[in-house]
Amino acid sequence: MPALRPEPVAAGRQFYAQWNKGCGQRSPRMAGSSLEKLEDLIGYRFREPKLLFEALTHSSHVSEASDGSRDNEQMEFLGDAILNFVVSVRLTETFPQYEEGNLTRARASLVSAPHLSEVAACLELGEYLRLGRGEEKTGGRSKSALRVNALEALIAALYRDGGLDAAGQFVEKFILTPDLAKRADDLFSIDYKSALQEHMQAERLGPAEYRVVDEMGPEHQKIFTVEVNAGEDLMARGRGGSKKAAEQQAAQALLDRLGRKTEIDG
Repeated sequence: MPALRPEPVAAGRQFYAQWNKGCGQRSPRMAGSSLEKLEDLIGYRFREPKLLFEALTHSSHVSEASDGSRDNEQMEFLGDAILNFVVSVRLTETFPQYEEGNLTRARASLVSAPHLSEVAACLELGEYLRLGRGEEKTGGRSKSALRVNALEALIAALYRDGGLDAAGQFVEKFILTPDLAKRADDLFSIDYKSALQEHMQAERLGPAEYRVVDEMGPEHQKIFTVEVNAGEDLMARGRGGSKKAAEQQAAQALLDRLGRKTEIDG
C-alpha cells in the first residue's frame, strides 16, 4: 500500500479555520488544531475534512444542533464492513493452512469490542467526539461503545477520502500487528472453560465446578487431574501440566459429551 498522505491539504486547513470561527454547540476539544493532532497521530490528512467530522459526530449532537450535521451511524456500518474485509484478507494471507472456522474465530477476536475499545482509547477518540449536551453530561466521551463506533466510522471516513489503501493501512497499523503470524496460538486457541460457561448460562444452569482430584510427579513436573461437574450427572476429567491446562481439557471433554465441540470449532 502507498504511504498515507503526509502533507496537509490547503482546502482542508481552510475548512478547519472556518469551523473554528463558528463553534456553535461544538465541544472546545473539537478545535481544528485538535483534529490536526488526530490526523498527525494516524498519519493521514483528509482532502475532505467534513468526512472526519461526520465520523466523530454522535446522533445526540445532530438531534440538538441545527448546523446540518450528519451523525456517524451510516459510516459506522460501512467501517465495520471494511474492517472485517481487511482483517479477513490479512488472516487468509497469513494463515493459508487454517480452515474457515478457525479464521472466523480469529477474526472475531481481532474485531471484538474489547480490542477495538483499546485501540480507540489509545487514539483518544472520545476526546474528539461531537456530543449533545445530555450525552456530554452523562460521560459519553468515556463510553466504550461510543468510542468503538467512532473508530469504525473513522475507517469508513478514510475509505471515502482515500480509498481502500488508506483505510487498509490504518487497520494494519492500529488494529492488526506486524507479528500477526506469531500470535497464532492466541488467535486460534479455544477457551473451553468460557465456552462451557456460556452453554451453562444458555441452558439456565448453574456454573460448572472444578476440583483437583489427583496430582502426580515431582514438584517441577506435576501432572494434575481435574474433574468438572456441571450437575445432572454431567461430569468429565482432564489432565495437564498445570491446573489451568487440566481444567481446559476437562471442559473440552464435557463439551464433547454435550455435543458442543463441533459447533465451537466451526
